[in-house]
Amino acid sequence: MTIPSFVIGIAGGTGAGKTTVARLITENVGDDVTRIPLDNYYEDLSHLDFAEREQVNYDHPSAFEWELIREQVSTLLSGQSIEMPTYDFESHNRTDDPKRVEPTDVILIEGIFALYDEQINEMLDLRLYVETDADVRILRRIQRDVIDRGRGLEGVIDQYLSTVKPMHEQFVEPTKRHADLIVPEGANSVAVNLLEEKIRAEVGGTASRDWEREAGEEALVDRLSIEADK
Repeated sequence: MTIPSFVIGIAGGTGAGKTTVARLITENVGDDVTRIPLDNYYEDLSHLDFAEREQVNYDHPSAFEWELIREQVSTLLSGQSIEMPTYDFESHNRTDDPKRVEPTDVILIEGIFALYDEQINEMLDLRLYVETDADVRILRRIQRDVIDRGRGLEGVIDQYLSTVKPMHEQFVEPTKRHADLIVPEGANSVAVNLLEEKIRAEVGGTASRDWEREAGEEALVDRLSIEADK
């Protein structure tokens, strides 16, 4: 492994396709990518009973343990392993089984607030925001929470209208201004291919490690513009 690692943040609204983009740009580098889902860093709510945990606004930035996120990303960047918390969405709480995560050449931080925290943003070499129409996102949210997480349809819809949608508009969408690249979900194969190429270069050790954010952003934008004009 080469130190420092190349750190990518992938943000976007619920159901935007963040995980899909993450998979597409890293599927050919395998174990050389460390994936950090921000959902694992919801605050430990063991002191609350289940009914109280159900009422927590999990789409607000305060629902996350930011100090732990910063600490563990910094630890990975120093070349040390971490014990990443894991989360059970049915019980709305952390599990008692943290996951040992080793540092790798590429670290990928994924979640609705991946571009929210100023200190985390300073650790990111590349910031992506996945943008998808709201109607598509809500349908995906319903499918995920009802089928995969065993929640009731009525509760999922109520949660979307009362917290998910307003929190997205207030906190998530504004983080788009921090992005180096906005990826239209499921449509921009050029962007995905270029990002995959960059990651493979990092893993293969052929990428320059001394590039500045502005220079890297301009180069990527220039390449995308050239490809789009073809």
